[in-house]
Amino acid sequence: MEIKKLNIIITLGLVAIIGILIAQLLWTKQAYNLEDRKFNQKVNIALMEVVDKMSEGKTSFTENPVQIVANDYYVVNINNEFHPAVLEHYLKTEFTRFQINTDYVYALYNCHSDQMVYGKYMSSHQEEPSEKVIQFPKHKNLTYYFSIRFPDKTTYLISSLRFWYLLTFALIIILLVYVYSIYTIIQQKKFSELQRDFINNMTHEFKTPLSSILLATEALNKQHVVQENTKLQTYTSIIINQSNKLNSHIEKILNIAKNDSSGLSLKTEKITLFPFIHEIAETMQLKNENLKITLLIDNNSSVVADKFHFTNIIHNILDNSIKYCEAKPNILISSDKDSKGLYLKFKDNGMGIPAKNIPYIFDKFYRVNTKKSEEVTGFGLGLFYVKKIVQQHHWKISVENNKDEGITTTLFFPF
Repeated sequence: MEIKKLNIIITLGLVAIIGILIAQLLWTKQAYNLEDRKFNQKVNIALMEVVDKMSEGKTSFTENPVQIVANDYYVVNINNEFHPAVLEHYLKTEFTRFQINTDYVYALYNCHSDQMVYGKYMSSHQEEPSEKVIQFPKHKNLTYYFSIRFPDKTTYLISSLRFWYLLTFALIIILLVYVYSIYTIIQQKKFSELQRDFINNMTHEFKTPLSSILLATEALNKQHVVQENTKLQTYTSIIINQSNKLNSHIEKILNIAKNDSSGLSLKTEKITLFPFIHEIAETMQLKNENLKITLLIDNNSSVVADKFHFTNIIHNILDNSIKYCEAKPNILISSDKDSKGLYLKFKDNGMGIPAKNIPYIFDKFYRVNTKKSEEVTGFGLGLFYVKKIVQQHHWKISVENNKDEGITTTLFFPF
């Protein structure tokens, strides 16, 4: 993905999450204000009911007897003498009816006698609330009234909106995770680009002296002195073979680096499987005298693939089967069809792979840690390359251990 596109996606995602978070905070504030108004309305109605029952409908008021002095402080005009026990009874009854389940403090005041009757601290969590004397300021315009205060109103409203606060907290966590993830992705991308540039530079630097070694060795091999000396011919052949092997590894690394950066351009064509794989099998058998390859492939089976890369896939699979076999390599290549697609299976008699390692064998630079793998040279890039090419063709590849010995590698070509 280009840096410009990645930056746009990151910015849009960040703006979207911040926008949602701001909207959530505004909704939470609005919900709190709404809950506050709802609480005030319920208290106001409950206190009006208390006034009506205590006056038994005999006293009429020109204005609302319930006054909200502060956010948590109410003054209620009775305009007649009343008993504290009666007031407490009606307060409990009406607050219960209107589901006002929070602590409150009430106090009574008689302005004619200049005597203040103190009420109680009423707790919703105690069967026998502890008595607590509270002094309230004297109201100048009223004679018989009581005051009521809700000391835990803010806590009560917040607890009723706990879902909103949990949702806001979850969104903040999501935002932090998003920012951390983006930071990690950017760091990984920088590391990946640095690694790819290093591999490209390293492999190009290797190819130049390697080409010189191959040219010099081939020229040396044509000299009469070397041709007449069997030992010298053996030595030059070893140099050429190992140089070709190293060149093959370098080409593989370059192909993978190219695929990681821009993707490989595939030139697909229709390939008939039997003659195509038969030719590769014959080439492999010429290089390995003890190798036995059996083909059970339908003559009419064909796939659409890039010929060069498909050849590399087959070579890699067969090469692994040969390298990781402690006996004479015996490989069975068979094809099968069902309603979903075509299956091409490579069954060998090698040493197998521990079940716990199978999920990782297609990872870059991964090699199964066994005694045999220490003897076999390689970078752990063969199957990674195979997986990349398979994915680019929209195929599937899987590996499983056989019941007796070896593994079966399956290529799936969907119809």
